[in-house]
Amino acid sequence: MSVLYATHPRFADHDTGYGHPERPSRLVAVEKGIVAAGLADALIRVEPVPASDEDLERVHPAVYREALANFAESGGGYLDGDTHLGRSSWEAATLAAGAGIETIRRLDAGDAGIGFCAVRPPGHHALSSRAMGFCLLNNVAVSAAHLAARGERVVVVDYDVHHGNGTQDIFWADPNVFYVSMHEWPLYPGTGSLTDLGAGDGRFTTMNFPFPAGTTGDVYRRAIDEVLIPVVSAWNPTWLLLSAGFDGHRLDPLAGIDLTSGDFADITRALVELVPPGRRLAFLEGGYDLDGLSQSVGAVLSAVVDDGAYRPEPATSGGAGSTVCDAVLKNWARSADG
Repeated sequence: MSVLYATHPRFADHDTGYGHPERPSRLVAVEKGIVAAGLADALIRVEPVPASDEDLERVHPAVYREALANFAESGGGYLDGDTHLGRSSWEAATLAAGAGIETIRRLDAGDAGIGFCAVRPPGHHALSSRAMGFCLLNNVAVSAAHLAARGERVVVVDYDVHHGNGTQDIFWADPNVFYVSMHEWPLYPGTGSLTDLGAGDGRFTTMNFPFPAGTTGDVYRRAIDEVLIPVVSAWNPTWLLLSAGFDGHRLDPLAGIDLTSGDFADITRALVELVPPGRRLAFLEGGYDLDGLSQSVGAVLSAVVDDGAYRPEPATSGGAGSTVCDAVLKNWARSADG
């Protein structure tokens, strides 16, 4: 299977400030992982185009977009303690948000079975009108809203170690987007409770797995096999979008989940079976240890391209977190009972 690979040199121009963990070398590490996995020839390069005002407006109002653009043009700086803009950051952000739209167009044309958007800045913490957690525009939400607007049923699975509070909030009451997050708790941003299930017409289209530090891959696989896949399959999605953050890797400096690149490969290979080829799209979110990021991206793409021929680390087992799966199962048993 070929992979549509969307990235752009301008992503390196997004200035996050000295010593920031979300740095341009992350995309160098991604490329290194692809080469190490022997997958360079499997990639079909996609050049992103900036997201249109129409696509951005579904998620981010004009007043917010104008404020970010003006702040960047004036020289930028810190929006909060974590989130920094430079002069080129707005251009990078609109390209990152547009990468998914262009890749969807190419998937619709039958150019490949799956797409991977290696973008920065990441997006899943961005609220409709607030940048936070290294994120300016919510890349995965822009693509999910684009698909939902044409009548698709979109499942967004977020396995970044930090809860995607922005994505959850944007689709909190939307019956056409099912948001699932598997994250460490307690950890930034402090959201993603077991009891967060959505509201209104979107009730029971939000599912959170707030795992403790030390959770290993066997628990993630149980969550997917016993809870996520049965529930989401019954919901009948037509597209899968992955917020593919690799900061749950055991080497990552910002969190305490104990996954390996082998775990990320197994998780992704299971998740892509939710929808047919050609309706699968992943977005790079976190991942701040460069070796862990490189190995994880290579292993994940290998898992969906050549059945996991590149597997630099084994899967893990024996850690904490199984009680979280039990609790989520109880939530959905109650939903089935009305």
